[in-house]
Parts: sequence; C-alpha cells; structure tokens
Amino acid sequence: MSKSVLLAGESWTSTATHVKGFDQFASVTYHTGAAQFLALFGHGDYSVTHMPSHDAQTVFPSTLEGLQAYDAIILSDIGANTLLLHPDTWAKSQRTPNRLKLLREYVEAGGGLMMIGGYLSFQGINGSARFRNTPVEEVLPVRCLPYDDRIEVPEGFTPAIVASHPVVAGLGTQWPHLLGYNEVELKPDATLIAEVPGTHHPLLVAGRFGRGRTLAWTSDMSVHWLPPEFSEWDGYARLWRNSLDWLTEPRTAQ
Repeated sequence: MSKSVLLAGESWTSTATHVKGFDQFASVTYHTGAAQFLALFGHGDYSVTHMPSHDAQTVFPSTLEGLQAYDAIILSDIGANTLLLHPDTWAKSQRTPNRLKLLREYVEAGGGLMMIGGYLSFQGINGSARFRNTPVEEVLPVRCLPYDDRIEVPEGFTPAIVASHPVVAGLGTQWPHLLGYNEVELKPDATLIAEVPGTHHPLLVAGRFGRGRTLAWTSDMSVHWLPPEFSEWDGYARLWRNSLDWLTEPRTAQ
C-alpha cells in the first residue's frame, strides 16, 4: 500500500509588461518548480499530491483529520500567510481554523513534516514568509531568523555531510553544488546532518516533536538554488526518497 504525501507550494504566477514603441501589453505566466520532484514518485510506494500555492489558500486541510489523510506533508516555497488567510477570513472577516496550529497538532500526533527552502520558506525574502514564532517553527528542528534570511551563493557551494543518518544513507560525501539557501539556527535537540562549508549554517536537519518527525532542507528542490547538476545527480532521487522514508517510518521504531 502506497504512503500518501502532500506537497504544498512550489508554484508561482508571473506578470510582465511588454513595451513596443508607443504600445504596451501585459502577459501572465504560471510556473512550477515541482515537476522533477513529482516525476520521481509517478509510481511506486509513494503517492504525492501537489497542491499549488494558489490552491492551498482555500483547499489546504482545515481539520486535523484532513491533515492525517497524509503520512507526510512538505511545505516548499509557500509563506505562512497563504495558510493563515483563508478567503473567508481575508475577504469576509469570518473566523477560520488556524492551519499552522493544526500542523503542530498533526506532527505531535505522529505526522511527518518537512520544510524545503526558497524565497517564501522559513522567514524568506524581506521576511515575508513569516514562519518565525509560529506553531510550524515550534515543530521544525530549526529556528527562523527575524529578517530576510536568504543567502545567495552564485559561485556555488558543496554541501558538507557532518553526521551519519538514514536521510543521507547511500549518498556518499561528494555532492553537487548548490547556489543558495535560507539561513536558520539549529535547535539544541536537533540532528545536524549537512551544513554549508565555511559558514556552518544548517542545510539538512532532522528533529522530533511529540510522536512525529520533522526535516528542514534549507536550499531549494529546483531552480534557482538547486541547479541542473544537482537535479541530474544520481543521488537526487535517493535524497528525497530517504527523506520520505524517515519521515513516515512507523512510530513504533522510535
């Protein structure tokens, strides 16, 4: 029987203004950074549902039971406001469930949660992801900074594996380069698995909260921080599979 995983976020819409002499017009394009990740789980023992950011505002589960339909949940490049501001609250001033609190309950009851980095992950660009001091930060194995936490590394850096852990089993120590990440702080009881050389900032961290497990990967799952050299690496698929295996491991094994 396949395990069910929800990937929320990892999509965006862009608008552009085109000027041709006297005339101008606008265009809108939709983008997703999840295609390569989803292709890894097109069949087999994991069933991954992608919920784009524009859908998550309304259809991300608003009950604990709805969250528990999934063995693991991944938040990738989706800010706290998208989960906090259901249109019924934003546009109609109605009370709605706090889905960040529900995620904490979900993990505490045994669910697996992973946050993947990006411009709207952790604290994010201009601090607008806003996960600092939230129930989601409470369960993550890292703390968010109180300001824009993006670290751009255009020259690239090679991850440093600093601990043996099931998430990096079979991946060796020679990884392809990455081009950036979100800076976070390691919690005292977390397990630092990989870090950024030189700065020693956390890159891959595992933790536990209640009966559940959590992971933080502070770089991207696709462009621009994760270049083709990484996504075409033999270890790309294994990294994500290992992550899901660990997050969804039967809790009797704890």
